[in-house]
Amino acid sequence: MGISVILLAYKEAENLKVLLPQIKENVEKCGEPYEILVIDTAKPLDNTPEVCKEFGAQYINQEEPAFGGAFRTGIKYAKQEKFLILDSDGSHPPKYIPDLYKKFTEENCDVVIGSRYVEGGVTDDAKSSQIMSKILNTTFRIFLGIKAKDISTDYRMYDTNQLKKVELKCKNYDVLQEVLLKLRLNNKKLKIGETPISFSKRMYGESKRQLLKFIISYLKTLFYLLGIRIGHTFKKK
Repeated sequence: MGISVILLAYKEAENLKVLLPQIKENVEKCGEPYEILVIDTAKPLDNTPEVCKEFGAQYINQEEPAFGGAFRTGIKYAKQEKFLILDSDGSHPPKYIPDLYKKFTEENCDVVIGSRYVEGGVTDDAKSSQIMSKILNTTFRIFLGIKAKDISTDYRMYDTNQLKKVELKCKNYDVLQEVLLKLRLNNKKLKIGETPISFSKRMYGESKRQLLKFIISYLKTLFYLLGIRIGHTFKKK
């Protein structure tokens, strides 16, 4: 039993001051022991260490670069059997944590996604971002055979043991598709659940995503992951 809550931070001190109390309140509704790990930049860029100390979160500097490296650092240090990750910019309201937990435990899921694209889900993104996101999700879902409608969000709960057995190589946000594919290749009976959330705009600070790099990265990753899927199929034969 137990939940590791993972927050990947890049100059998010002001947001963490708001989020950490809300996260504690909602994780405690799940009725299990928990830990909160804030994975910050390799060297502090703001007062995130002090905020973590104030609110009782464990502060860890990421050991590999970029988003994917921070994610891998979180996996390395998670000690509980459930791994809950959400954005540290306020775009993933903590009030949905009990919903993810309920879906995960009551339906025996291996992964649960807080989804913008199932019935009841809402996104506050600009229309252009919504269109790009839906194209991305549809393309990856078809080519990789992942049965979920929202595979580009990181508001998720995983089985920590399965997560630690996956070797992840992607550096950026494309690690979110990589992890789902590799979990499925490791576990052919992998059960992915989705529960609706409302995706909000960040509270403080500016987005770190750069659109052109984002698109190029995803195109490269699509071919990389498709190659892994095809190679795995031939290896089984």
